[in-house]
Amino acid sequence: VQLQASGGGLVQAGDSLKLSCAASGRTFGNYHAAWFRQAPGKDREFVAAIRRSADATYYADVVKGRFTISRLNAKNTLYLQMNSLKPEDTAVYYCAATSTASYSSRYYNAEIYHTWGKGTLVTVSS
Repeated sequence: VQLQASGGGLVQAGDSLKLSCAASGRTFGNYHAAWFRQAPGKDREFVAAIRRSADATYYADVVKGRFTISRLNAKNTLYLQMNSLKPEDTAVYYCAATSTASYSSRYYNAEIYHTWGKGTLVTVSS
């Protein structure tokens, strides 16, 4: 499966933004998926994840209650709705997919994802 993220941009603190990740090549519904982000000068960090059947979602504590991950397998698309954005949310956001087993215990680990999309930049001004 190939992934392409989009929807980034420049917003002000408190605004909302919705990222999309379009999948192609294979049946997207066969893959668990996640969003990661990387801020300037920092390591890539886990943001949110969703099981392939969308029966469970997971969030980093720093975005819990503000971000919502979702997917529409019929449209081969992954989403990240970001509300109440803060300057510290500024980063390049990446979508990723995996077919690994034991996902529920490893979803936050970037190493289990075998497919990554090119990132989309989100800049939040104060």
